[in-house]
Amino acid sequence: MTDVDASVAWTVRRAVATDIPAIVELVESAYRGDVSRKGWTTEADFLDGQRIDVAGVLDIIEKPGSVVFLGENTQGELLACCHIEQQGDACYFGMFSVRPGQQGSGIGRFMLTAAENFAHAEWKCTKMEMTVISIRAELIAWYERRGYRRTGRFKPFPYGDERFGIPKRDDLQFELLEKRL
Repeated sequence: MTDVDASVAWTVRRAVATDIPAIVELVESAYRGDVSRKGWTTEADFLDGQRIDVAGVLDIIEKPGSVVFLGENTQGELLACCHIEQQGDACYFGMFSVRPGQQGSGIGRFMLTAAENFAHAEWKCTKMEMTVISIRAELIAWYERRGYRRTGRFKPFPYGDERFGIPKRDDLQFELLEKRL
């Protein structure tokens, strides 16, 4: 899949194994550490540690019914990524990351739309689902403006599993959001 927006010259393509180090760096920069504070998606105030690792990205790239998309500019610079996974008639959306200096440029909306279009056209999914840390009111509001709705269903945060970060507070949980495609 290559999707191009002529007004901004972004492209979307499927990730391959050689992209993994750049994906890990992008995801970490969007969510963890001081560099993430340049954007509005940072989780640095309530989570330390890693957000993703090389093995985790390799697993989702190689998994059947799973795709990682990369958003790049015309110079091939990685600006954004996301992961989608087919789950019956639904598609799970995750690992959504935009380089902190590019947040607010429209690349995030562009990537989300490309993922939704692919899920609907290629996999015939009728809805997109995602989980968001429930204290992320600003982020949830951004998704609501794009047609997602809060389901009122929650999943516990995986406390004790450092693959998902080291929590700085004890009230973290995920809320399920969904959108009809």
